[in-house]
Amino acid sequence: MFAESDKEILSRLKPTDVVLDIGGWACPFNRANYILDSEPYATRGYYKTVGLPASQGGDREYFTPDTWIQRDICDREPYPFADKFFDFVMCSHVLEDIRDPLWVCSEIMRVGKRGYIEVPSRLAESCRGWESDRIAGLTHHRWLIDIDGEKSHIRFLHKHHMIHSERRFACPRSFFRTLSDRQKVTWLFWDTTFSTSETNLHGISNIATELAGFVRTHYKYPDWLLKADRVVSWTSSKFERLKR
Repeated sequence: MFAESDKEILSRLKPTDVVLDIGGWACPFNRANYILDSEPYATRGYYKTVGLPASQGGDREYFTPDTWIQRDICDREPYPFADKFFDFVMCSHVLEDIRDPLWVCSEIMRVGKRGYIEVPSRLAESCRGWESDRIAGLTHHRWLIDIDGEKSHIRFLHKHHMIHSERRFACPRSFFRTLSDRQKVTWLFWDTTFSTSETNLHGISNIATELAGFVRTHYKYPDWLLKADRVVSWTSSKFERLKR
C-alpha cells in the first residue's frame, strides 16, 4: 500500500471502528479486526521474504487467529458477515490478481459502510521493466484497472497477452524508471457505495487499438523504431512458419 494512504486510513479510523482487510496475507493491515484471505494466518507477512514491509497499519495486530478467515474470496459464496457489518473495508493490491474482482467488489460494498481500494495504476501495468524487459507489468496480474475517483468508479479491462507481444503495446523500461511511487498506484476512498464495470474487447484489431492508444497518450516511440519492430515481428513469424 502507498505509504501516505497507510497514514491516511489510520487517521480516518475511530478506536471503535470494526475493520476488515480482504486479501491482506502478504502484508496485513494490523489495525484490521478481521482478515479474509486464501492463505493461512501462520504464513502472513510474505512480503518480508522479498525485502518489503511485512505489515502496515501500525505495530499492534488487532486481528487474531480466530478472526483470520481462510477462504477463496472469489467462490461466489457470500462472505460470513451481515450487511454493513464493518465500519471500514480495505482491499489493497488484490483485485488485479484475482479471477472475479467484480464479485469481490460487490461483497465489499455489501459488508462495509466505507473503505479503501488500491491497485497498480494502468500506467505502471503497461510498462516493461517492472519484473522483466520482455513483459508488461507483473506476470501474475490479470487486469488493467482504471479508477475514476470523482465518479467512484472502477473499470476493469482483461490484461490481454498481446500487451507483451509488440513494442507499441507497452511503455519501455526507461519510462517505467521515471515513474514515482505515486504514479505506480491508484486508489479509491469510498463511502456507502461505488460502481464497477468490465470493458470487453473483441477481435485482435480492437485489442491492438486499445493497447497502443493508451501507450501513445503517455509515451511517444520514434516512428522508425515501431516500423523496425513490425519488420522484426513479421520476419520472426515467417521464420517460425518455415521451420514448422
